[in-house]
Amino acid sequence: MAEQAARQGAAGPRRALAALALAQFICSFAGSNMNVMINDISEDLDTTVQGVQVVITVFLVVMAALMIPGGKLTDRYGRKRCFLTGLAVYAIGALLSAAAPGLGVLILGNSILEGIGTALLIPPVYILTTLLYPDGTARARAFGIIMAMGGVGAATGPLIGGLITTGISWRAAFVFQALVIAVIIVLSRRVGDPLPPDPGRSFDVVGAVLSAVGLVLVVMGILAADNALWLTVTLLALGAAVLALFFHSARIKEASGGEPLLSVGLFRDRVSNLGLATQNIQWLLLMGTSFTVAAYLQTVRHYDAIRTGVVFTAATLGLLVTSLSAERLAGRRAPRTLIMAGFFVCDVGVAALIALVAAFSTAWAFVPGLLLIGLGLGLMLTPSVNVVQSQFPEQLQGEISGLSRSVSNLGSSFGTAIAGTILVSGLTKGAYAAAMITLAVVGLAGLAAAARLPRTQGASPAPVRRSPDVYGHQG
Repeated sequence: MAEQAARQGAAGPRRALAALALAQFICSFAGSNMNVMINDISEDLDTTVQGVQVVITVFLVVMAALMIPGGKLTDRYGRKRCFLTGLAVYAIGALLSAAAPGLGVLILGNSILEGIGTALLIPPVYILTTLLYPDGTARARAFGIIMAMGGVGAATGPLIGGLITTGISWRAAFVFQALVIAVIIVLSRRVGDPLPPDPGRSFDVVGAVLSAVGLVLVVMGILAADNALWLTVTLLALGAAVLALFFHSARIKEASGGEPLLSVGLFRDRVSNLGLATQNIQWLLLMGTSFTVAAYLQTVRHYDAIRTGVVFTAATLGLLVTSLSAERLAGRRAPRTLIMAGFFVCDVGVAALIALVAAFSTAWAFVPGLLLIGLGLGLMLTPSVNVVQSQFPEQLQGEISGLSRSVSNLGSSFGTAIAGTILVSGLTKGAYAAAMITLAVVGLAGLAAAARLPRTQGASPAPVRRSPDVYGHQG
């Protein structure tokens, strides 16, 4: 009986991990699979490359804008309830996108509803993982699997999306997403919630609105760069002002004993701040490269969806190799070493994409660079998450998870917006090189941030502290 109980106890976390990892996979998949549908959607819905770019970017920015409020809601309504609600909203958005008669409905289904669903379901993925695996080594393994699935979802999005689009239709790709969501809901039936919900927990509505508006204005400013510089400057300035007001409001609320949407104390941890910076840049590189290469292949070299997707197989393989080795690597090397190595390999990959694509017209010219980028990202995705999540106690997991995912998705938004803006301004070899060089410079900034992480930090994350909230909240 004891052995049977032990097996059942072990099976619980395994079933939970399968559901959580698959959820991360489909959300990352959704962020990249549309890159290979640019021509098909443009023709079917009578829109342009820029129109499709707006759909992709709005999806990413809705996630980024709502991820912090989504993380906070888990404390009030429970992690599992938010997870299941997010899955349901996402599935509705996917089915609506599949039936979209025009760009407006596609934006509603894909950009808005799928974005809201993702913002509700992703924070619980990271909170539940942290709570279900209190042991540092086990948590590193769990995060390794989840981040591997997330990276694989982003990297295989173009391939799977290309296969479905070419074999059936771009609309079928959204039906595929809804089917995966149905599988996740079935797997989630036995997922437990280690902490009870707190219905009396306050929710900072003003902070939620300010943070969302500020982030949206910043990304809109980047998107407007190819139309009018004055509009870009205006939107960026407004976004910065609204975000400054958000942090000012949070400080005042916290000083008066209230509970803001985001505790300003989260930003007092230097290691966590550096980890967040590396997360942002990693996803910027991944989504920026994906959009740039996919748009270039389809609009300049006139590849179809499946041929474009096949090219991205190299990135998928590279990401799989290093992501699935996360546990072994974490036991041998400090997070700083892995993250720095990841950025270095990524920048070498970007350089290869610039040099080889300029020298050769064959599709094989893209393979070495994409392979290196996949290897580099797989090296550092898990260490960056571990660095951030493990710096905080249980009482702050809702907030830090929401912040962490918001920062990552904001990086994805920046990557698509920056690279897309450069490309749309002139789809030529010069524009492609300019976009990739911009991404390489950002990668160097990520390397500089990683170099500032402490050398002496352990190779595996510290257990989550179970002491009272260090920033004054009583949870």
